[in-house]
Amino acid sequence: MNDFQRLTEVSRPSRYLGGELGSRSKSPQQVDLRMALAFPDVYEVGMSHIGFPILYRILNDLDGVAAERAYAPWPDMAELLQRDGAPLASLETGLPLADFDIIGFTLQYELSYTNVLWMMQLAGLPLRREQRSTDAPLIVVGGPCAFNPEPLADFFDCALIGDGEEALVELVETVRSSRSEGIERSELLNRLAKIEGIYVPSLFEIDYQNDGRIAAIRPLKKEYSKVRRRFLADLETAAFPTEPIIPFMQTVHNRVAMEIARGCTRGCRFCQAGYIYRPVRERSPEKIAELVEAALKNSGYEEISLLSLSTGDYSCIEPLLQGLMAKYAEDRVAVSFPSLRVGSLTEGLMEEIKKVRKTGFTLAPEAGSERMRQLINKGISEEDLLETTQRAFSLGWRLIKLYFMMGLPSERDEDLLAIIDLAARVKRSGRGTEGGADVNVAVSTFVPKPHTPFQWEPQIGIEETLRMQTLLKEGLRAKKLRFKYHEATLSFLEGVFARGDRRLGRVLEAALAAGCKFDGWREHFDFAKWQQAFADCAIDPAWYLRERHEDEVLPWDHIDCGLPKSFFVKERHKALELAATPDCRTDECSGCGVCDFEVVKMRLQQTQALPLAKATRRSAGDSDLRFRVRLRLAKRGRAKMVAHLEYLTMFQRAVRRAGLPVRFSQGFHPTPKISYLEALPMGVESEAELVDLELFAPLAAEEIASRLNAQLPEGFTIIAADILAAGAPSPSAAVVASIYRVPLPKEISGLESRIAAFLASERIEEVRIKKGREKRIDLRADVAAIELVDGELELKLLKGSPLRIAGYLFGLDMEAVRQLGVRKTTILLRK
Repeated sequence: MNDFQRLTEVSRPSRYLGGELGSRSKSPQQVDLRMALAFPDVYEVGMSHIGFPILYRILNDLDGVAAERAYAPWPDMAELLQRDGAPLASLETGLPLADFDIIGFTLQYELSYTNVLWMMQLAGLPLRREQRSTDAPLIVVGGPCAFNPEPLADFFDCALIGDGEEALVELVETVRSSRSEGIERSELLNRLAKIEGIYVPSLFEIDYQNDGRIAAIRPLKKEYSKVRRRFLADLETAAFPTEPIIPFMQTVHNRVAMEIARGCTRGCRFCQAGYIYRPVRERSPEKIAELVEAALKNSGYEEISLLSLSTGDYSCIEPLLQGLMAKYAEDRVAVSFPSLRVGSLTEGLMEEIKKVRKTGFTLAPEAGSERMRQLINKGISEEDLLETTQRAFSLGWRLIKLYFMMGLPSERDEDLLAIIDLAARVKRSGRGTEGGADVNVAVSTFVPKPHTPFQWEPQIGIEETLRMQTLLKEGLRAKKLRFKYHEATLSFLEGVFARGDRRLGRVLEAALAAGCKFDGWREHFDFAKWQQAFADCAIDPAWYLRERHEDEVLPWDHIDCGLPKSFFVKERHKALELAATPDCRTDECSGCGVCDFEVVKMRLQQTQALPLAKATRRSAGDSDLRFRVRLRLAKRGRAKMVAHLEYLTMFQRAVRRAGLPVRFSQGFHPTPKISYLEALPMGVESEAELVDLELFAPLAAEEIASRLNAQLPEGFTIIAADILAAGAPSPSAAVVASIYRVPLPKEISGLESRIAAFLASERIEEVRIKKGREKRIDLRADVAAIELVDGELELKLLKGSPLRIAGYLFGLDMEAVRQLGVRKTTILLRK
């Protein structure tokens, strides 16, 4: 939506602005193929996903190819689009999704499926593949749920199975060459099917038995009977976005997300990711350090997150952590981890982690009893866990978070009670440590996933889930332990679609028609609508939670994850025997079949020290040296829709990227010494914002302005810079008055007399309701002058918002005034 002013009508407008630093927009003359990368959730969730930025960079680096982004609009934005008759469009150019050549959806979570269809609907595209015209965009899906994409198989054209870095380029080039040749869609799909990792569902037919089970998956081409997952052989040479897109708003993960390794060989039998991302491929610590340095420089972030399925297992984790922390400690950059595995936590690693994070320590034992941990091949003992937690508490952590699952195969109540007992023992392990010890327990319902040894197992139903949750809740409460859990109905639905087949496509259509969307969000999830959708389609959802026979045809049997079904059968039997499968990273090969030991193989790094030069010192200095500079900044176009707190964060990151020697406050949480004016109302443009910087080294005002302008996103511009004398007042104290211009409404009469009456009044009270309380405010007190100038209302205010004053004079509410396009034109400063 290019009419940014309309965004004042929705919550969190910065979701829809585009124009972020790092985003790339190509002109029509530069492009002969456009692909929309579509994330079926809100912006702040999608922007935190590590895969999208990688593909965005790879595609935009191709000549003639443009990748643009689209996210699911929050319901208020969707309502605005539908009211205006506007289709869902990309952030970069505002091009409707229907005008793209390819739309690629990532499938991260089964409960996002209705959002996939909803976004297609908002784009004006028919949902079913056969209903779309030949010139409609090619619909592609990928991500972990694409390893069983069958519930969506009637809606997409093809799926990318496995690593996308190379396969997506081949897909795009095939589409581009096919378009230039003018071939039919059916022939294009035949060509795409020849790319390793590309699944074309229309080239398979599904037959069913009378009892509902699948009788056969029939390939329509003999040479295309299975789709083998695509492998990226080496992570060391893989693309990584060192110029990330910097969002205006606070996203789920606002930091440099560095993938240090891909794949895991621990062999936890419930974990789909542990199998579909094999083998382990590690980046070298030198490459990681190089990429981190560039990403920090280009982002202004203050945190690095080291990501992999099992970060603590990375071969060089301790020297990497030591090297990064030593390099960036003085520059106030933190290093964080996701949850850690008990078996990978050495004393040295914990000593390093404690330097940067003591708020919460997250561990995932997964099961409470030794029997269940053996069954899932977790490979840790209760003694290992308690030794780790005791050390964590003694090193200064005050809170430990424990993650478990319930409903695992053959689980009994005694295994659930073991969760309570183990959590209580973890809390006791912190006795006597300084500051006390607290434990949070989170328990999710086990959902059997395709391509795992437990893919045949039954999933517990809603009633049993609720019974188990009650048992845990009461037991943990008695031990004074906090308990979090997943809603039973959400886990139920996730399980249905995780192992679902093509017949569920009708249910998705019916649920969407009933209004189901954002099903992963509690405030939007409506299980009653889903129950009605299943009933309307005469489908029993509980049937999909049943135990499967090992000789049964599974809906995903034609998708080859690289591990044969026979390996999963063997692992299932070993689980029931409580037999361990060793980690082939440190033990003998488990014979899973994924490696060819030439191209596809484990790529581990040799443990080595990582000496890194310290980062340039730019956030500290001699306490006696202070240099202040005052900047005048304009906010125009989309910048006026950036909320005040977002503006502060954006500006601080720009200062970091510019490498300015800004001073920091003292204390436990140091912050940069940057001062701003009071908040500008959302939707108001300005030519006169003030920002003061306090530096520890002198720089010319012109250089400061130049450096910052190179780092500010579109719409923000430094238009003046001056060195301040010692003792100069802060921006807010320096301003005597602010001048605003407000365009007049189309139909208004008697404005002159209302202005005169307003100015003649000593006090004009207005009642304002804030947090349920009535508050009376005097509109007249802060108004110095009102005039009509060049057909606009000009307000001279001592302080406060122009929206309320203009609204009073126009007889409009504040939101209607905001829509008029208010501008702050200048400020008057004390002399």
